[in-house]
Amino acid sequence: MIAEPNSVANLPNHKENGIHDEIAPESTAQDGGCLRNGNARPLKGKRKIREQCENRRKNSSSSKRSNQLQNGEVVEAVTLFEVVIMGKSAMQSVVDDWVEAYKRDRDVALLDLINFFIQCSGCQGMVTAEMFQSVQNCEVMQKMTETFDEETGLQYKKFMAYPWILTVTWPVDMDNEDYPLIKPGPYWKKFRANFCEFIAVLVEQCQYIILYDSYLMDTIISLLTGLADSMVRAFRHTSTLAAMKLLTALVNLHLNLDISKHNLERLYEVEKNRAAGKRTNSRLDQLEKKKKEFEQKYLEMDNMMNAIFKGTFLQRYRDIIPEIRAICIEEMGSWMKMYPDTFLNDSYLKYIGWMLYDKQPEVRLKCLQGLQGIYGQKDLVYKMDLFTSRFKDRIVSMSLDKEHEVAVQAMKLLMLMSQNCEDALSSEDYETLYQFVYTTHRPLATAAGELFYNRLLIQESEMDSFANRNGKWEPVASQLRTLIIFFLESELHSHVTYLVDSLWDWALSVLKDWECMTALLLENTNDHDEALSKAEESALIEIILATIREAAEGHPPAGRAGTRKVLSAKEKKIQVEDCTKITEHFIVVLPQLLAKYSTDAEKVTNLLQIPQYFDLELYSTGPLDKHLDTLLKEVEAIVAKHSDTDVLETCSRVYHVLGSEGLAICNKVVAAKTELVDELVNKLNQLLVNSWNEGEGLCAEEEEIHHICSILQRVAVFYNAHDLSKWNLYDKMIKLLVFELEHGSLPLQVVLPALQCAYFALLWQLTSVVEDTPPKENVSDLKTRLKHLCHICTCYLSHDNRELREKGFAILCDLLMIVSHQDSSDDETVESLDYLPSSSLQTKMIIFIQDHVFTDEEEETKDLTEEEDRKKESQKLDALHLKRCLLAAYCKLIIYNVVEMTSAAEIYKHYMKTYNDFGDIIKETLSRSRHNDKIRSAKTVILCLQQVCPPRAFVSPGKFYVNTCGLQLFQKYVESQDDSASSITSMDVFSVSFVNIKELARRFSLTFGWDQVKSRESVAMIHKEGIEFAFQGAATTEEKSLPPNLNFLVILSEFSNKLLKPDKRLVYSYLQRYIPEPALCKGDSWYSLGWYRTSLLANEEEENSVVSSLNEWPPLNLTSTLALKRKISEGSRAKPSHPEKVNKKPSDSHSPSQTPSGGRKRLKFLESGYPENIPSLGSANLSRRHSTQAVVKEDNSVAEDMDVDVTGADQET
Repeated sequence: MIAEPNSVANLPNHKENGIHDEIAPESTAQDGGCLRNGNARPLKGKRKIREQCENRRKNSSSSKRSNQLQNGEVVEAVTLFEVVIMGKSAMQSVVDDWVEAYKRDRDVALLDLINFFIQCSGCQGMVTAEMFQSVQNCEVMQKMTETFDEETGLQYKKFMAYPWILTVTWPVDMDNEDYPLIKPGPYWKKFRANFCEFIAVLVEQCQYIILYDSYLMDTIISLLTGLADSMVRAFRHTSTLAAMKLLTALVNLHLNLDISKHNLERLYEVEKNRAAGKRTNSRLDQLEKKKKEFEQKYLEMDNMMNAIFKGTFLQRYRDIIPEIRAICIEEMGSWMKMYPDTFLNDSYLKYIGWMLYDKQPEVRLKCLQGLQGIYGQKDLVYKMDLFTSRFKDRIVSMSLDKEHEVAVQAMKLLMLMSQNCEDALSSEDYETLYQFVYTTHRPLATAAGELFYNRLLIQESEMDSFANRNGKWEPVASQLRTLIIFFLESELHSHVTYLVDSLWDWALSVLKDWECMTALLLENTNDHDEALSKAEESALIEIILATIREAAEGHPPAGRAGTRKVLSAKEKKIQVEDCTKITEHFIVVLPQLLAKYSTDAEKVTNLLQIPQYFDLELYSTGPLDKHLDTLLKEVEAIVAKHSDTDVLETCSRVYHVLGSEGLAICNKVVAAKTELVDELVNKLNQLLVNSWNEGEGLCAEEEEIHHICSILQRVAVFYNAHDLSKWNLYDKMIKLLVFELEHGSLPLQVVLPALQCAYFALLWQLTSVVEDTPPKENVSDLKTRLKHLCHICTCYLSHDNRELREKGFAILCDLLMIVSHQDSSDDETVESLDYLPSSSLQTKMIIFIQDHVFTDEEEETKDLTEEEDRKKESQKLDALHLKRCLLAAYCKLIIYNVVEMTSAAEIYKHYMKTYNDFGDIIKETLSRSRHNDKIRSAKTVILCLQQVCPPRAFVSPGKFYVNTCGLQLFQKYVESQDDSASSITSMDVFSVSFVNIKELARRFSLTFGWDQVKSRESVAMIHKEGIEFAFQGAATTEEKSLPPNLNFLVILSEFSNKLLKPDKRLVYSYLQRYIPEPALCKGDSWYSLGWYRTSLLANEEEENSVVSSLNEWPPLNLTSTLALKRKISEGSRAKPSHPEKVNKKPSDSHSPSQTPSGGRKRLKFLESGYPENIPSLGSANLSRRHSTQAVVKEDNSVAEDMDVDVTGADQET
C-alpha cells in the first residue's frame, strides 16, 4: 500500500502531475497501469481494486493491530513502515502475513513493499507507478532520470523496478533533513535493527518458492539499484543498506543451498549405484529431477547475488558518504567469513585492501574488523598470503592511526596475524609494535601488551629460560628477566608504570608474584653466575613499586586514564586482598631490602615509597609489631647516610604516613621522629656555636661546613612536612640570612636551606594563626616576620648567585599569594596580615622576570666541553622548566590582583617570540585577566602594543610606577623610522618591525574566540584606546601634518573582525570625530586611515548610511550643557583604585530607565566638549559585572549623546 502523508496530501493537482508524460491522469481508468496512493487500477476497474485494497488492509502485516500512543490518541499501524518502526509485533509474523498477501495478490503486496522502502528513506512525498508494457519503449527508457521542477518546487525520480515504472516525488529539501537511519536516539537505532531483521526474515520465508518466481526479487533488486543511484543521500543510504543486507541473506541462503545440493548429490550417487542393474527406478528419477531444480535455483541465486553486487556494491563502495562506504565494507567482511569458497579470494579482498586507505576512520575501522574475522580462523588464513604480503605494511602503519579506535583494532588484527600466520611479521615489526606499551591511550597499550605477553614473555621465555635459582620460581623468574631486559633495552621510554599497566590484564600471575621478585633481590649474588646486575636490580625494584601501586590503587597511572572508574564489589574485594598480601609480605621483607641497598639512593627512594600502600592496621596485630621498630631504625640510618633531597623527602613521607592520627602505632612513630629531629637540631646548634663568629660568620674547616650544610638540608626537608616550630629554628635561620645580606660570605649550601627553613617556619606559624585563636601578640609577631622575610627575599633578587635569586623570587611569590588570599571574613586578627607589594617591589619583580625568563642564555652555553655537551639537552629542559615555574608564579599574582594588571604588558609583548616555550602560560594569563576585568585587560593589551615614551608612567588603578624596562613595541618601531621625515609614509607599514607588531595584534585578536557578544566590551575598549592613541598629539601639530601615531590604526584593524556589526558603525562614528576635513585626508600618507576604515565598513552603502547619519547630528556647542544619560565608569575617566579594593562588590550602574525595552541593548558615545578631554567610548560601560570601581559622576561636563540600537546582540549573562 502506498500511502500519502498528510504533509503532501493537500498538494495542488498540478504538483502531482508535474511531469505530464510520466504520470498518467487519475481519470484514465482504461490505462490499467497506474497505481496511485496505494489504489491499484488494473483493467477490471477501480471498484475491484479498492475492494482488494480494503481486504489487504485487513489481512496483511501492514494492517496488524499494532497500536501506538501519540499525543494521547491511539494510532493504528496501517503500513509496513509503521509496523516495523513501532516494533510492536514479532518480525516473523509480520513477514508471514505479507507472504500470504503476496500469494493472494502479488501486485498489491509488492507495491506495499516498494512503498515500505521509500518510506524508510524518509521520503515525505508520494510514489506512483505504471506497468512497463514494452521493453522496446525507448521513450520510457529515456525518462529514467532524476529532475527538479522549478514551478512546483518538487523533485522527481523516475526509474524502472520491473515490471513497474516508479515515479517518486518529494520536496527539494529532503536531502537536508534527517531520515530514519541517521536520526539519533535509541528509538531510531531500534528501527535500524528492525529494518535489517525484516529483510533477513523476508528472504528466509521466501526461500522455497516465491524467491524464484522471477518477479519479487527482480522488482526488489531493480528498486534498490535505482534508488542507490539517486543523488539524494537518504535514498542512497537506505537502499544500499537494504541491498547489502539482502545480499547477506542471499549468501546465507546460498550456503544452505550449497549444503543441500551437496547432500543431494551424495544421495543421488548412492541410489545410482544401488539401481545399476535395474532398468527403471522412480526414486532415482525423483532425485535427478530434484537435482535439476537445485541447479536451477543455484543458478538463479548466483544471478541475484551478481546483480546486487555489480549494481549496488561496485557503485556504492566508493560513495562520497562514509556511512555508505562503511556498510559495503562491513557486509563484504561478513560474506567472506560466511561463504569463503566464493568470496574469500583476491578478486574480493582487493576492495577491503583499497579501503584501508580511506580518509574516514569509520571505513578503516570496518575494514579492520572484517579482517579480524578472517585472520581469526586458522583454516582461512592460507588464502590470505597475497593479501598479507601486499597490505601488511599498511596494517602495521595503522597502529599509528590518529583515531584511537582504529589503532586499537589494527593492533588486535596484528595480534591475530602473529598467532595464525607464521612469519607474517618481521622482527622489526615486532620491535615497533612492542613500543606501544608505553602509549598514553590505554586500550591501545593494553592491546600491545597482549601481543607483548603472548609473543615475547611466553614464547621467548620458554625457549630461553635461565638457570634455576629456586625450583618453584623458575618460570616466573624467566619471564621477569625477559621483562627487565626489554625495559632496559628500550631506548625511547623509561616509564615502567605504563609498561606494568599495559601488561596488567594479561600477566597478573607474573606481576603479582612479589615473593619471587623479592627472592631475586635478596639472593646471594655470589651463588649464581647469572645473578641480576645493578641495573637489573634497579629495574626490578621499579617494577615492584609499579605493581604495588597498580594493585593498591586499582586504577591506571596518571596520564593514561581521563577519569577514575568506580570499582565494582568484586574489584574492591580483590584490591583489599592485594593490600593485605602486600602488607604481610613487605612488612617483613622491606627492612631487609633497605639494609641491603641502604647506600644506593635510587633504590632506597623507590623502596621507601612502598609503606604508603600498606594496610597499617596490620602492624598492631600478631607478631608483625616487632618489624615496625626494625623499619624505623633503617629509615633513621638512611637519613643519617644521605643528604639527597629525593631520599630525604621520601623518608619524611614515611614518618608522615606511619604517624597518621588514629593509628595504634602513631605514638611510637612520633617518638622516633622527635628523637631524630632532636638529634639533628642539637648537632646543628653545637656546630653553629663552635664555628660562628659575629663579625666573620662561619669560621670552620671545610668538613664542618659541609656537615652544617647536610644537617640544614635534612632539617629543611623535614620542616616541609612536619611542624618543627617547638625547636624555634626561625631566629637562627634569619640570623644566617641577614648576615649573608650584609657580608655575602656564607656558602650557598647554607643559605638556600636556611631560606627554606625560614619560609616553612612562617607557613606553620600562619597555619596555627588561621586554625586557632592566637593572642594579638602572636599575630603581630607573625606580621613583623612576614615583612622581614619579604624584605630579605626582595634583596636577594639582586644577589650575585642566580640560584639564590630564583629561590628568593619563588618564595616571595608564594608568600604574597598565600598572605593576600587568607579568608579574613570572620577573624579580624587575620585581616591584619594582609600584605600587598609596593610599587617599587612590583617593578623589581617584573625586571626579574625580564632578566631571568625572557633572556637568552646562549652565551652561557658556548664554553661547554664535549662531555658537557651530551647533557646540554637535559639541562635545557631543566632550565626551561624552572623558567616556566617562575613565570607561572608571577602570572598567578597578576590573575589574582596581587600586582597591577598593567604589569602584564611587559609579559604579553613576548607572546610571539616565546610562543613555543611560554605561549600557554601567557595565553591563560590573558584569558583569566579578561575574565576578571574586561576593561583593564583590554587597556593592558593596548598598552603592550602602543608607544610609551620614556620615562612614561604606567597608569594603573590608584597607582602608577615608572617603566624602567625599556620602550614598548610601537615606540621602538617609531624610533626605527627615519628621524628626518616629518611624517610616516604608508610604505613603513611593510617594514619587518611593523609587521611583527601587527602579527602580535592578530594573535591577541584570536584569543577572543568566536563569541563576539562575550568579548564585546573588551574589543570596544581596545578600539577606543587605540583611536585615541593614534590621534594623540594631532592637536599640537599643524592641521596639514599627520598625527605621529597614525600607523597604529593598521595594528588596530586586526581587532575589527571581533566587533559586532552595530559596534562597527559606532566605532566608525567615533573615528569620524578625530578625522579632519575629508579634503585633507587624501594621498598615500593617509593610507593607514583608509585601511582602518575599510576594516570597519563592510560596503559603501554602510559607509554612506553612517556618514549621512553623522550629517544629521547637531553641531558641537561648547557652551551648551546636555544631560548625561550614562555614568562614567573606569572605561571613561574614572581612575581605578588600588587592587586591594578589587574584592569589594562593584556597584551596579545600570538603572531600569537606562535599559531599552524589548531586550535590546543600547550603546552610547559620550563626547566631551572640552578639547583636553578625550571622548569616551560607550562600549566600555556595557556592564559593571566585573568593574572594580564605584560609579563616579562628573558634573559641569559638556557632552552629546548618540544612541545606537544593537539588534543582533544579546545581553550578557
